[in-house]
Amino acid sequence: MTPSDLSGRPTVPDLPQLPNLPELPDLLGSLHVVRLPLRVRFRGIEQREVALLRGPSGWGEFAPFVEYPPTEAAAWLAAAIEAGWGEWPTPVRDEVPVNATVPAVPAARVPEVLARFEGCTTAKVKVAEAGQTLSDDLDRVAAVREVLGATARIRVDANGAWSVDQAREAVAALSRFGLEYVEQPCAQVAELAALRLALARDRVEVPVAADESIRKAQDPLEVARRGAADVVVVKVAPLGGVARALAVVQDCGLPAVVSSAIDSSVGIRAGVALAAALPDLPHACGLGTVRLLEEDVSGEPLVPVGGALPVRDPAVDPAALARHRVEPERETWWRERLTAAHAVLAG
Repeated sequence: MTPSDLSGRPTVPDLPQLPNLPELPDLLGSLHVVRLPLRVRFRGIEQREVALLRGPSGWGEFAPFVEYPPTEAAAWLAAAIEAGWGEWPTPVRDEVPVNATVPAVPAARVPEVLARFEGCTTAKVKVAEAGQTLSDDLDRVAAVREVLGATARIRVDANGAWSVDQAREAVAALSRFGLEYVEQPCAQVAELAALRLALARDRVEVPVAADESIRKAQDPLEVARRGAADVVVVKVAPLGGVARALAVVQDCGLPAVVSSAIDSSVGIRAGVALAAALPDLPHACGLGTVRLLEEDVSGEPLVPVGGALPVRDPAVDPAALARHRVEPERETWWRERLTAAHAVLAG
């Protein structure tokens, strides 16, 4: 389905259909909850908690952020079940190009961050951080351009923090650095559509990408239907699995970038499965974020080599699971959370 065909209700259901939903005791019996430290503060956190599930097909990751309610967390559980109890599509490539990720650090720390992503020729830079100014964003992006050089691709991500007027000003200012695109500059789909028109009138040639307007939307195809984006950013877990994410990309009919949500190597593997299965992959993917972790659950983590990730299964290290296991009361919290999400999937 192409964007011009998107005149009715979305063709993708709100949650994937799971005719063979595992029984709750099977899921709880396979649960391992770990807390992994980050190298730098990202999305307001310094540690990442993830729950891992072991099924007959392998490992799956259930790691919705702590503020997500069961109705939203259910999609993340569906993705973990697909990984552990289902099958992924056959890949059409054996490696996936990835971008470096630069959190909202001071410009002076940019070389240190980029050094962890050796070989990456694309960088995603966080902007519009609470408590910071456009001047901070300009300095950070300038530092990235200086380190990576004139031929590198740079994209910025505002996580929906700007109004249309703020985005119009910020994108015009940042465009001097030759942006590949601006990701989720505004929160609402209508605002993204208005911004695209405004940038066209201003002759600011920076494409708009939609992230939250895809993965957190009741209707993930509205962005394409309303002409609100040039690129869609898709994440496996929030969309309920690789199969559903593939359907969203196909139905949107727009170029896609596969991204992650500060996952362990287990979660990143699902993103790699999606990126490897896409018929076309014109942009580097945001799947190199294991580099932001101090520790991982695998002794052979999925980290970029020469700017790309191989399509392979990372082996989960039992010693790492034991070393990073959360406290019993915290594991109880995750067990209750999984139970609530399972109830949503069970209907």
